[in-house]
This record gives sequence, structure tokens and C-alpha cells, in this order.
Amino acid sequence: MNVNLAYGEGWLPIEVPGERTTVIEPNHWPGLGDEQAAVREALEHPLGCRPLREWLRPDSRVCVVFTDITRATPNHRLIPWLLEYLKDIPRERITLLNGLGTHRPNTPAELEKMLTPEVVRGWRVLNHEPENPAALVNVGRTRQGTPILLNRHLVEAGVRILTGFIEPHFFAGFSGGPKAILPGVAGLQTVMHNHGAGPISHPNAAFGVTEGNPLWEEMRDGALLAGESFLLNVTLNSRKEITGVFAGDLLAAHRAGTDFVRRSAMQAVPEPFDMVVTTNSGYPLDLNLYQGVKGMSAAARVVKPGGTIILAAECREGLPAGSHYERLLRSVSSPREFLERVKNGLRAPDLWQIQIQAQIQCQAGVLVKSSLPDGAVRAALLEPCHDISGEISRRLDRLGPAARVAVLPQGPLTIPYLQNGKS
Repeated sequence: MNVNLAYGEGWLPIEVPGERTTVIEPNHWPGLGDEQAAVREALEHPLGCRPLREWLRPDSRVCVVFTDITRATPNHRLIPWLLEYLKDIPRERITLLNGLGTHRPNTPAELEKMLTPEVVRGWRVLNHEPENPAALVNVGRTRQGTPILLNRHLVEAGVRILTGFIEPHFFAGFSGGPKAILPGVAGLQTVMHNHGAGPISHPNAAFGVTEGNPLWEEMRDGALLAGESFLLNVTLNSRKEITGVFAGDLLAAHRAGTDFVRRSAMQAVPEPFDMVVTTNSGYPLDLNLYQGVKGMSAAARVVKPGGTIILAAECREGLPAGSHYERLLRSVSSPREFLERVKNGLRAPDLWQIQIQAQIQCQAGVLVKSSLPDGAVRAALLEPCHDISGEISRRLDRLGPAARVAVLPQGPLTIPYLQNGKS
């Protein structure tokens, strides 16, 4: 049986034994017939608040947060449509703020690709600066005691508009909603508190869980400290077509969107598998190996203890090179050593991603099919894989006729779970 895996900007075909393989994918929702009309309708008839038009005055200072290059949000469509809606606001009173969290800044060429050259030339477009104290404002503390440092342009705006798309997220439950603010435009110190070792290890810090998830609940509380924000989130299918528009009150609109995604993404299986092949849903989420931990996490939900996960992720930007993620991985010799250092109080940017990776690797072996050199994969404490089909065949031969394989062609866009147990 042939299965196409989302890989880079295309597909990676693999051969699997059909009688021993279960392919797990999201339910397909068709794209909307007129996406722009649907966005305008949502802005005029939002969930839980007054229409966006009633938030605006000619002298309003508007801050629009958009997602960075690692996210599949169709910014090149969504942002121009939103700016058309805001046409009565002078351009000099609008700031487009790249909610990159703690990721690297996007280049001018990348911003033009993301937003269109016309938008970059005609409006003020800024990268968030998570490590620049002058760019941040302290708006208070959460109940957990975390100081909430947020981008000054967001805090000082009279109208805050948060854009993005909603997909399952491996420790925040779902993307979108308050994540546009925390971690999107939050200071590094704030993100490190929120993504700390304790919250990351909480059983509710998982795909599909918001209420009762300490990370998401603090994201929510931190976002609310910024003041009232208008949410414009979309959902997408595998063709990157918009399937739903969820606009309005930050929490009400996000809740409606997550309910929609849950119906598509949640897929039950009766028992765990000996091997799980996964992806990171292709470009742009598989730009680097750091992001690939999300695909591993989706697979880990349904792999047997001691089983094997094979991740297909292009990683055209490397681990990325020079990142905190790479330096931390190179500082230890094994996943267990890293977890021991976390237990002994290690704190560092990107620690959360490696903590989850290491937890998965203590459960199952992880192989990676990518464009990375073998040395780079091994430096990340992972095993390179050059031929997924051959690897599956060899391992099945060793395991015997009862062994079974699962394939997640869209990776973390699917939330597999065990019918008779938590995962």
C-alpha cells in the first residue's frame, strides 16, 4: 500500500504492508466557497462581543498580531483582507506585529512572502523582540506568580487584533487564541516561566486539553492582563484551505474553534502500535527539527512502550543551527541524562522542547527521515533513517506477524488516542 507523507512543500511516498497498517488522518472538511466573504461576515457578526467595526475610531491605535513563518496561517490572504476592513484607520496608526514568541526574527524577504510585498511596503511591520527589555511592558502577574512581560506595541494599542489558526498543540492543547499573546508577543522570562519543567510534565499539558491544563490556563490569564482583544482565527484542511472562521471575544471564539478542530482531529484507535510513522504536517511546520517534536508527540500517544517512532520532517533550516535547542542537546549524551539535569533544576530557553523529546525517547525509539546530515540527527540524540519503507519491513520481520504499524500522514494535525485508556 502506498501512503503519501506530508514532507516539506510536497509529499514523501512510502510503501507499507496494507494488511498490517492503519492510516490515521483528520476528518476532511471542505474549504469555504468564499473565504474573504466568510472573514468579513465573522468580523461583522463575532462571537461574544460587538462587531469589530464598533471597536474602531479614526484616531484608534491598532495592533494586529500575526503568526511567524513556522505556522501555516494564510497570512498572505488573511492580513490583506483585514487591512481592507481597517481602511478607514490611517496606516500610520496600524502596527503589524510578528508574534514569533522566542523563535528567530523573520527576514524582510520572509515577511514579504508571508504578508505580500504590498503589505510590507505600505504598513509598519515589526518582529517581536522577546529579549529586549525596552520593547516589553510588565502588565502584572498570574495566579502562579509569573510576571507577564508583553510587547509594548500590543499593550499600548487601543485596539488589539489577534490573528492565527487553530490546530492541535502538543502541550498547550490547541494553537490560536491566547497563544498569540503568550508566548507570541511575550518576553523570554515570561515564556520560560510558563513553559517550565513542572507545567510541561503535567498530565493535562497535552493535545486537545485547555481547561485544567496549567500551561494553557496561564496563557489565558496572561493574555487577559493585556486588556480586551479581538480574535480572528481560522481553521484549515490539508490543502491549506480555510474551513472555518472564528472571530470575536478571545475565549468564546477560541472555544468555538477548538470544538470544531476537535471534531476533525480526534481519532480513536483500539490499541497501541509497535511502530508509528508520523510527520510534522509538512511546510512550514517541518522547517526545523525543533518543531519536529510535535510530530513525535502525536505518535507517542499510540505507540507501545519500547516501540518505534519514525518522523518524516524535511528540516530545511536544520535543528536550527546555533539555537538553544541544538546547544542543549549537544551538552548531554542521552535523553535520560537531560531529564536528570532538568530534575536537578536546569533552566534554559527551549528546555521544554527537549524535555518532551526526552520523555518520548524514554518511551520509544525515535528515527528521523530528513534532509539533515546524519551527524546532525545524532547530535540531537536521534537515529537517522534513510528509507522508511525498508525500515518498516525490516522491523516487522524481526517483530513477527502480530506486529502492527500506524501512519499519521499529517502528523500533529491528527490527535490519535486509545479508546480504552488515556494517551
